[in-house]
Amino acid sequence: MLGWKVSPVTSALPDVLAEIVARKRQQAALRTQSRGELEHRAAGLARRDFAAALNGDSPAIIAEIKRASPSRGPLVEKLQPAATALAYARGGAAALSVLTEQHYFRGSLEDLDEARRAVTLPVLRKDFTLDEYDVAEAAAWGADAVLLIAAILSPAELRRLREYAAQFGMAALVEVHDRSELARALDSGARIVGVNNRDLRTFRVRLETSLELAQSIPPGLIRVSESGIHSAADLHRLREAGYQAFLVGEHLMQAADPAAAIRALRS
Repeated sequence: MLGWKVSPVTSALPDVLAEIVARKRQQAALRTQSRGELEHRAAGLARRDFAAALNGDSPAIIAEIKRASPSRGPLVEKLQPAATALAYARGGAAALSVLTEQHYFRGSLEDLDEARRAVTLPVLRKDFTLDEYDVAEAAAWGADAVLLIAAILSPAELRRLREYAAQFGMAALVEVHDRSELARALDSGARIVGVNNRDLRTFRVRLETSLELAQSIPPGLIRVSESGIHSAADLHRLREAGYQAFLVGEHLMQAADPAAAIRALRS
């Protein structure tokens, strides 16, 4: 079982994010490598510039690779991370995002490694980062950026983990869902702010979330809109609001031709 498959008409939904975080904390006891071992492995790896890839004049698509989600269940029968990454690169993606959470999203670090080896694009490890071990693990597996979710981390934790990631040459995408989380992200010194249009507690999606928060993000930061982007018209609205980059997952994973789907979004 993937957990809940959320119905859009369900009135009382479980707190999916809390469940995921609780399971992630339980899994900490099963870690087989020390943080020192991961740091040693990560130290010699070259990084690709995630921030620079998002900060050009053209709309930057962060194309996501994921097998499943709590809200939709399985997305593809037989995912081939390398082939998917190559298709995204052909379509003009600026970067990749790879889900590595195992229970709810059926991802793995092997998916990240396989996708990254296939292309030259920078790769974000998409997972529920809770501590330095998670960051070191991402670095050891070659990630160029990590996701830090403001809903589950304090400003001090966000700053500490962002600065720790920077020691390995990794960027940090700090994700928010509302104004209070945005304030925490800004207090932490975030340079790349992602506004997730999907509420991770209910998995409902509202593109308006990005539009409502756009004016509260200071100039000079890289703005990323995440989730719920299905058309060039959606992307145009978000570009008009000041977003440079756009994380797109399910729309691409379910496209018959992912490269063409990216080109259509950027048209």
